[in-house]
Amino acid sequence: MRYEPAPGAGAGIEVLSFEELRRMDRARRRTRPQRPDFHVLALVRSGTGRHTADFVDHELGERSVVWIRPGVVHRWTDVDRLDGPLVLFEDEFLPAADSFAPVCRQLDEKSWSLAVRTADLLADSRSAPAPVRAHLLSALVLCVLPGEPAPPGGAGEHAVFRRYREAVEARFAQRHHVTDYAGELGYDVRTLTRATRAATGLGAKQFLDGRIALEAKRLLAHTELPVARCAERVGFDDAANFTTFFRRQTGLTPSRWRATLSGR
Repeated sequence: MRYEPAPGAGAGIEVLSFEELRRMDRARRRTRPQRPDFHVLALVRSGTGRHTADFVDHELGERSVVWIRPGVVHRWTDVDRLDGPLVLFEDEFLPAADSFAPVCRQLDEKSWSLAVRTADLLADSRSAPAPVRAHLLSALVLCVLPGEPAPPGGAGEHAVFRRYREAVEARFAQRHHVTDYAGELGYDVRTLTRATRAATGLGAKQFLDGRIALEAKRLLAHTELPVARCAERVGFDDAANFTTFFRRQTGLTPSRWRATLSGR
């Protein structure tokens, strides 16, 4: 799904409400899997509902924040009773922030108050210069991001994991072996494994395989590509090897997983 702002929305940043989303989407396309190439940051002022991001369900209620990043497969599972603003923006307007922060979280009262006031200012700033809107968006993102927790394995291991995570995100479709990342980053495999386990509870290989499997799920859910083409997109030359890998990760073959997702 490509970003196509409404007329007069303001270049690159748009604010609408759940009510407007429902009014624009009489066909309820929002309940089907979507994969936007832009960010959606939603604040729930009132009501209850559900959202699904990368095949994980999230219960929504007052003071819930949902941040859908480009490439995430998501659907508004149930937003018929929700009220609040949704901010749509392109990657170029993203301030320096942790792009791996949780998709959904609950804000405390102080952070929530700041966030909704900033979102309201952003909604009222359609005619403001682009730098002003960009600064308001930066303030909003800072309001909703969680505080940086103390690294469970120490600052050094946390820095190693962050570098590994970024490298995996950039090259998981080309590199399927931890040794490749170890050589690129200048660490040995044990160092990457120790740092990844401290941060996530998973070994470095499990973390890498999980990212490959997630992309495979996204392709199977959001496209009609044949399994063999999905395999190629995540770096498998042989569809049989991909099927073996996918079954090991999910317990199902790719075709069966796709059929289960669609209810067939």
